[in-house]
Amino acid sequence: MGSVDSLPLVLLHAFPVDSRMWDGVREHIEVITPDQRASGRPDLETAAREVLRGLDERGVDRFVAGGCSMGGYLAMALLRIAEERVAGLVLADTRSGADTDEARANRLAMADRLDAEGMGEWVADGAAHLLGPNADAAAVAFVRRIVLEQDPANLAWAQRAMAARPDSGEMLANTDLPALVVVGELDALTPPAQARQIANYLGSSTLIELAGVGHLAPVEAPTAFASAVLAWRASF
Repeated sequence: MGSVDSLPLVLLHAFPVDSRMWDGVREHIEVITPDQRASGRPDLETAAREVLRGLDERGVDRFVAGGCSMGGYLAMALLRIAEERVAGLVLADTRSGADTDEARANRLAMADRLDAEGMGEWVADGAAHLLGPNADAAAVAFVRRIVLEQDPANLAWAQRAMAARPDSGEMLANTDLPALVVVGELDALTPPAQARQIANYLGSSTLIELAGVGHLAPVEAPTAFASAVLAWRASF
């Protein structure tokens, strides 16, 4: 069957970037990093089925599901629809709850604007808060470039999918899977309190707070993130 330390690790990217956000991490760990693409009705279970299809093509059966922010939501969707294939979880800078009414309305408004205007500097400007105040200029430029290279249709689809996601707290509380929860100390979007809530839901979890970084902790601190994952996997 394999265990957490030997099975493939699937890492799913945040919004509004793509799998390149894991470039620094992949220098230290062998990972599978699918890109989210608009496909069918906008919900995360649709996206999760696309991930599973890609894993089927690779011959991957069981795996550790991980993700950052939106990628964490998608990892939870994978657990929801294919629990028998998920051997463990790595949840970074994410939350278990559904959107508030205000957050949902903001997502849908952004999706509508993307449909109407396409990509623009306003999208990259809005992504500036994804990095912490200590992020170096290279990280900021890297994220900004990736954002501006996205397909607006994919981003609009993702916003609508995230707006429709359910609360995952009860599901997490009912799983006995081993889990690693990682959060940036300075994450203003899904702060450490959100990570602690996820860890509390999960009965068998390790919580790591990465000092001095923001919401895209794996981009700002890829070596520290990879080290946390490697240490967690080595504990099994």
